[in-house]
Amino acid sequence: MSLMQSIAIMLGREPAKPAPEAYSPEARALHEEKRAHKADKALRDELHAALHDAHKVHTWRNRRWITLLVVNLLFVASYRFDVQLIEGALTASRVIGFHFADLNSALQVTLAFKTILINLIIGTGTVLLMWLLLGGRSFCSWTCPYHLVAEWAEALHLKLAARKLVKDHALDRRVRTVLWVVFAVLALGTGYTVYETISPTGILSRALIYGPGLALGVVGVLLLLEIFYSRRLWCRYLCPIGLTYGAVGAVSPLRVAYRPALCHHEGACRKVCLVPHVLDATKKGYATGLHQGLGADCTRCGLCVDICPTGSLRFEVKYLDKLL
Repeated sequence: MSLMQSIAIMLGREPAKPAPEAYSPEARALHEEKRAHKADKALRDELHAALHDAHKVHTWRNRRWITLLVVNLLFVASYRFDVQLIEGALTASRVIGFHFADLNSALQVTLAFKTILINLIIGTGTVLLMWLLLGGRSFCSWTCPYHLVAEWAEALHLKLAARKLVKDHALDRRVRTVLWVVFAVLALGTGYTVYETISPTGILSRALIYGPGLALGVVGVLLLLEIFYSRRLWCRYLCPIGLTYGAVGAVSPLRVAYRPALCHHEGACRKVCLVPHVLDATKKGYATGLHQGLGADCTRCGLCVDICPTGSLRFEVKYLDKLL
């Protein structure tokens, strides 16, 4: 998949099976071989057992939860104990004297005040470089506090759905792109950072550090909608921050790579993924190469890596060919 195709899918275009000319000769030969040799019963039983064991593996999820909690609790501890090593919140902070500014928040401030502040340039540059290296949407799954509580809400939604008490309602992913534009225009037209007022990321970060307020009601309503109406409603279909960091992550060297030669296309990875459209290549006959990275919208959460029974999905550093 090209960079432009990846970004187009992130913006809301539905992925489709690649055109015949998109396949490399090696990938075409692999797909033909797989079509000619179906897995026998012994292999299917072995794969089923491996999948059962894979559902118990939470290596990357646990690492991610620990990292997310530590990052957010450092802000809390620094404020509560007046250490002043970390000041501010996730949207804007100063860490040991270095300025950090959330990319989406910095854009909103720039549009609202129609000026560029030196500290904002420094803070944005620092954060931009960091997430260029780590993979833009890694911010969502490894740092954003709303992502964590939404994951817990998702677990409850899935339990209720298994009992047929709720049903998932999918939205058009293009809504997120429309909202990104709407909030940018509102900031430019009103001189006020409208999105920051309702951003669940900012609300939760400030609530953790400075104490809860009425704004937490926004978070509560979102979580109820995610539990009873639409699985991962905010992160999957609405959050403008995901687009901003996705654009950065599109060129990041850290990514999840897919190797179809090892894959049996059982689809467990797509079932656990927050953004399953990035895993379209795992469908049988869809991979255009023998080694390819996932799309720009990938959050690098590691859930697909944990659940893959054959190791066909792995973290890697692009250009270094180093698997993690």
